[in-house]
Amino acid sequence: MIDYCKLEKRIGYEFTDINLLITAMTHTSFANELKINKTESYERLEFLGDAILEYIVSEYLFLKKKEYEEGRLTKLRASLVCEFTLSQISESLGYGEFVRLSKGESQTGGRTRKSILCDLFESVLGAMYLDGGMEPAKNFVHRFLLDDVETHSLFYDAKSTLQEYCQKNGKELHYELIEERGPEHNKVFVSDAVISGQITARGEGPNRKTSEQMAAYKTLLEIRKKQD
Repeated sequence: MIDYCKLEKRIGYEFTDINLLITAMTHTSFANELKINKTESYERLEFLGDAILEYIVSEYLFLKKKEYEEGRLTKLRASLVCEFTLSQISESLGYGEFVRLSKGESQTGGRTRKSILCDLFESVLGAMYLDGGMEPAKNFVHRFLLDDVETHSLFYDAKSTLQEYCQKNGKELHYELIEERGPEHNKVFVSDAVISGQITARGEGPNRKTSEQMAAYKTLLEIRKKQD
């Protein structure tokens, strides 16, 4: 039995209609697996949550970043609502423990799959909005996403940001593919970021580009730590 009260405590919101949260945590595979008493999946709530998230983030950036022109605002918003960023937050909240998946989806790593975790961020937000209106939805996004815009927006442009840093500081940057593992349908690539001969971080991802992006992101976090 899934303890949804535990999830409510983690997200800081108590639902009036708990069925909205249950639906927000129901993957399509689980809904399709039930032949009798077919239940609804999170897809419609995700659609709603996606629009609400874009509005909340847009309003925040419009009010807080008055010096940014439209193009820069658009790019920053994209970096905040990208799959990696939202999935990281969902992972930190433990959404993987609560999502209802089919046996097959669960056995193939669905509870940690970034695409599903990203969907869950949006579906829970949509459910929260339907249950309590815009105020709790805004509170949730501000608390978990907009609390640290600089860090949460870092992954999206990590490789180009790190390249600029290296050029500015007279350092050479390249990436080395260390490993490819797993079956064709679920490959994992492992890459190192190397700055002037020194390995700075190792990243993993479903393709080479993402693994390099992750290595760059981890390197930037380390650079930021040293600068603080």
